Amino acid sequence: MDHKRDEENGLDGNYNSEVETEHMKKKKENQEEKEEEEEEEEMSVERIFEGKEVPSWREQLTVRAFVVSFVLSVLFTFIMMKLNLTTGIIPSLNVSAGLLGFFFVSVWTKFLDKSGLLKQPFTRQENTVIQTCVVASSGIAFSGGFGSYLFGMSQVIAKQSGNAGGNKEYKNPAVAWMIGFLFVVSFLGLFSVVPLRKIMIVDFKLTYPSGTATAHLINSFHTPRGAKLAKKQVRVLGKYFSFSFLWGFFQWFFAAGDDCGFVGFPTFGLKAYKYKFFFDFSGTYVGVGMICPYIVNISLLVGGILSWGLMWPLIETRKGDWYPADLPSSNIRGLQGYKIFIAIATILGDGLYNFFKVLGLTLLALFYQLQYKNMSGVPPIEDRSSPRSSSTSYNDTRRTHVFLKDQIPTSFAIGGYIAIAAISMATLPHIFPQLKWYYILVIYLVAPTMAFCNAYGCGLTDWSLVSTYGKLAIFSIGAWAGAAHGGVIAGLAACGVMMNIVSTASDLMQDFKTGYLTLASPRSMFVSQFIGTAMGCVISPCVFWVFYKAFPDLGQSGSEYPAPSALVFHNMAVLGVEGISNLPKNCFTLCCVFFGAAILVNLVRDTVGRKRAQFIPIPMAMAIPFYLGPYFAIDMCVGSLILFIWQRINKAKAEAFGPAVASGLICGEGIWTLPSSILALAGIKQPICMKFLSRATNARVDKFLGT
Repeated sequence: MDHKRDEENGLDGNYNSEVETEHMKKKKENQEEKEEEEEEEEMSVERIFEGKEVPSWREQLTVRAFVVSFVLSVLFTFIMMKLNLTTGIIPSLNVSAGLLGFFFVSVWTKFLDKSGLLKQPFTRQENTVIQTCVVASSGIAFSGGFGSYLFGMSQVIAKQSGNAGGNKEYKNPAVAWMIGFLFVVSFLGLFSVVPLRKIMIVDFKLTYPSGTATAHLINSFHTPRGAKLAKKQVRVLGKYFSFSFLWGFFQWFFAAGDDCGFVGFPTFGLKAYKYKFFFDFSGTYVGVGMICPYIVNISLLVGGILSWGLMWPLIETRKGDWYPADLPSSNIRGLQGYKIFIAIATILGDGLYNFFKVLGLTLLALFYQLQYKNMSGVPPIEDRSSPRSSSTSYNDTRRTHVFLKDQIPTSFAIGGYIAIAAISMATLPHIFPQLKWYYILVIYLVAPTMAFCNAYGCGLTDWSLVSTYGKLAIFSIGAWAGAAHGGVIAGLAACGVMMNIVSTASDLMQDFKTGYLTLASPRSMFVSQFIGTAMGCVISPCVFWVFYKAFPDLGQSGSEYPAPSALVFHNMAVLGVEGISNLPKNCFTLCCVFFGAAILVNLVRDTVGRKRAQFIPIPMAMAIPFYLGPYFAIDMCVGSLILFIWQRINKAKAEAFGPAVASGLICGEGIWTLPSSILALAGIKQPICMKFLSRATNARVDKFLGT
């Protein structure tokens, strides 16, 4: 504004030109100094911590860190398991893990400090170790396949697919073999990319957006201003955690039967409720909606309207023509087949498009890095408009020095990979006789390349294609084994092997990036990831077993925990083994249309530019409600609406506390599943069934009861 007034006064002739010129120079110099100060403040994070000694990698691995990590791992595994078994949509919980880790250890150290027993202060490196361990442990709930390929092997899922004949066609869950399976497949990914850590983090300077964001969060916690904000965020998280937990407890009393309770409230009328258009009062998915981008939530809703509002009612009118009228609703050769296989086609179209897109970007960026290594070192898709110092900054110098100080020998990584691969090849055929040792050998030969591609692509785009790599394994190994030799189980087991390798590899590289930015040693990151993975291999099967025993209808369509991804993965395996001969009439044609449409929509999104692409739905997200229905999408859109209004009222406060509110809502109702499971195991039933009936039905019920 001062600059504008100076120009106006100059035009009116009120100032001497020399005075004006001198004044303008001073203004320009002041502005440049201010910009330099702002840039220095932004770029010199390590200056803030310059006076603090960086602990050795052994000192970063504290007992209290792993105790807190274990507690948080159990907490987050319950949350992840609930999300896995309800919709399969899992948001990033990194903020929650970092925030709660900071809170618990801060309280611990403060108590010890007042008691005079504190021997080691809480550092950002220790905070990073907790974050890494918790995410690695709870991540097994996803990559372990409890809501997808692993549970997809079970008899309850096979029956829904009309594929329950013969012992080779299903394998029911059991704690012992699930723990054994995870232990022999979950560690290979850690060893596969360790030799590439310097190339990916230091030489190529890959961004790894999630890892970078986590590091900035942890760094901010350990500054005076950041610590003060973190305490406020924890209070907000605790408040909404309590509300969500108590709300889940309150709802439990009214859910004594099927379609009872608040989840059965016909928000938009009984006809809309029949097609799953209702708000089910889930704090979890309102919270998930606040975390997920707006376009994801809108895409889910658009997919729900397209499928349950248009397609399924129209296909229902073809009953008796396109499929037999006497088939039960859950039969895969009836309407259920259209729901599942059209969703699969859309997911595959989206997944394959993004697979080749990311692979192309990865190869292009890799070629660029190798060809022009002595130039700027910026990947071709990275934004070049941001200002960069001509010399290496203080941050980079210090971080690179610490990152390269504690080496992990390449021989250790290669030896570890070969040893675990040998153990796995000897063990897995005993768990899954259909999965021959030579199938596993082929997977382990190609897995490091897949792990590298996914880790590199994740560093460029933050897009992990773990499920896509798993689906490729389903089709390739399943078709190789064939129907006569248990191809369904072989394909699903191969999917698990591939997903675990690729997932842990990209997770470890994200953790290396976080450690690089917080001065945590690569050795402490590796050990923390290793211990977290080991925790997850025990915690996740045990938590799943609680759900499996507490809820007898687990995995059944229409139940509280339908495990939709398990049915999708199972039917992918069936499709890979048996082909398209068993699909309902015109289903294959519709699948081809939606497969092509998914590719076309993605192509349009990539060509119109980022600004316009944010208004075009994402096919992968649209496909999820095809089988489940749009009810959870409505919850998530409510979460988006709350956040949108909050940002309009007070953007700064919404950005600071929005993630904490969302995390509280997710964690509270997620943790309620633990006491509700215990009540179910103890045989304690809900006392009330709150149900909503039409007037005519209510009159018939009253007449029947004689009231």
